[in-house]
Amino acid sequence: MANTKKKLPASQVAELLDILQKRFEKNMQRHKGIEWTKVKARLEAHADKLWSLNEMEMTEGEPDVVGFDKKTGEYIFYDCSAESPKGRRSICYDPEALESRKEHKPKHSALGMADEMGIDILTEEQYQELQQLGKFDTKTSSWLFTPAPVRKLGGGIFGDWRYGRVFFYHNGVESYYAARGFRGALRV
Repeated sequence: MANTKKKLPASQVAELLDILQKRFEKNMQRHKGIEWTKVKARLEAHADKLWSLNEMEMTEGEPDVVGFDKKTGEYIFYDCSAESPKGRRSICYDPEALESRKEHKPKHSALGMADEMGIDILTEEQYQELQQLGKFDTKTSSWLFTPAPVRKLGGGIFGDWRYGRVFFYHNGVESYYAARGFRGALRV
């Protein structure tokens, strides 16, 4: 994940914190036992992460707190939009796949965009955790971090929710679809 070193103006910080607080309070089942005042204090102490959260918000990921790491003191945010974030769809898996396409190139790649945003793409395990908090990607799918041996062979992993359960599939990394984006994670 790239260190963005980008900062939001104070007016945008206040607006973003307001959006995050309202989403936090509306979806308490995602973060039982976590208090907004502590999350807000952590966000204010790590203002460099607000830029990445704003990027998640601007691409319609609807970031929300999904956990707390007791060892590091970090709050964990995932994209919690019902469907794969609209501002991150129709993209292939990674920059190498994007470069390898000779015709009809997508506008970007999941790993490239995540790096620019300063976030990590969800793993299969994180995607399973997310699906315990609700039903996500019932009409779309999301690229997931793909293990090196699979990627080396040209494959990328994606997941969705169908028929009452999570499914993981594979596709060539160069592929892209209007209904496939990616979900990100950020530790603050």
